[in-house]
Amino acid sequence: MVTKTTKAKGKVTAAKKKVQSKAKASSKTASQRLMEMEEKYGAHNYHPLPVVLQKGKGIYVWDVEGKKYFDFLSSYSAVNQGHCHPKIVKALKDQADNLCLTSRAFYSEALCEYEKFMHDYFGYDKVLPMNTGAEGVETALKLARRWGVVKKGIPNDKVKIICCGGNFHGRTVTVITMSDDPSSFAQYGPLTPGFIRIPYNNPKALEEALKKHGKEVCAFIAEPIQGEAGVFVPNDGYLKKCYDLCKKHNVLFIADEVQTGIARTGKMLCSQHDGIRPDIVILGKALGGGVLPVSACLADNEVMLNIKPGEHGSTFGGFPLAAKVAMAALKVVKDEKLVQNAEKMGKIFRAEVQKIKSPFIVQVRGRGLLNAIVTKPIGKKTAWDICLKMRDNGLLAKPTHDDIIRFAPPLCIKEAEIKKAVAIIKKTFEQMA
Repeated sequence: MVTKTTKAKGKVTAAKKKVQSKAKASSKTASQRLMEMEEKYGAHNYHPLPVVLQKGKGIYVWDVEGKKYFDFLSSYSAVNQGHCHPKIVKALKDQADNLCLTSRAFYSEALCEYEKFMHDYFGYDKVLPMNTGAEGVETALKLARRWGVVKKGIPNDKVKIICCGGNFHGRTVTVITMSDDPSSFAQYGPLTPGFIRIPYNNPKALEEALKKHGKEVCAFIAEPIQGEAGVFVPNDGYLKKCYDLCKKHNVLFIADEVQTGIARTGKMLCSQHDGIRPDIVILGKALGGGVLPVSACLADNEVMLNIKPGEHGSTFGGFPLAAKVAMAALKVVKDEKLVQNAEKMGKIFRAEVQKIKSPFIVQVRGRGLLNAIVTKPIGKKTAWDICLKMRDNGLLAKPTHDDIIRFAPPLCIKEAEIKKAVAIIKKTFEQMA
């Protein structure tokens, strides 16, 4: 028999549990609560470093508790100009007050100006504007395939593109077909035909593939430095040798400069280190100045004009906000001499990091301000643990491929800041020992 006393005790217990639950929740930091929120409501397709960011300015970011960090990832080189650059943000705000979106059903003043700006800036006949890096890659593949059929005369069902092992060109179904990383392509069903994968940094492999398949190959696509593969810098002259082979076999050379372009490696385009002019250049990330997703393909008329009205497009590609932001972002790169600064600061960074003595460090490599430390695990401590400790010490970076830590700060960083950041990295490795 349930008495009034029993019922009362039950209510007290429930109330007590409710109070304890509230107390437990209130004891959590804002970061913990927000990370739990994402875990519950967001898709689990990323494994972020456990830090919740709220504010950014220049080379720094702050978390929701107010702790300040060096940003040494730059949103995978999308924030080359620094966080919330006032000139880029102003361009966004000014245009937002006038016109945000037209679609490509009409001309827009901003897009017309942007197209001429890109021609003058990079020297290609045409620009095809898109939004994300993966869309830029998809666009380049379509441009190359169309050129192969229309100009080179390859049968439509025989067109091939040569790509490289270790590549990372994006996440769409066609693009992941090029990947040899199972985390990119596994269990996504039938993949897209028409790709030949060869080893990266191996001109001989390209030569052999072209000798065997050259009549059906429309293009060779490569990253001038493989970023996601761990900042894999090829041998000097590699791109030039590949470019010359492409010319010999009437094949387009596509440079995926989504991450390496816009001054990151100490040249406006990384392919310029080898003195080549790719037939198609793919841009993204820093083209949007860390403010909007903006991407583009650059090519001359011989390639670009094979796609006719209605045969490719994007509602948001080249929309007015993107056009104004991209122009402002590229003006900042030139006005603030970020190409030169990336080259100079990159040399200082590598020289300083190479002085660090640690059993964890296997190699330091990079170009400009795209750099990496190759590590080896000691006991149960890995590159992930090193990045967690660097976070604790006030610097954010992220591992790639388990054992490589990529370091890519905004290109506006100064020498004194480089040395402070390296001091944090050195301190971290000392604490890990």
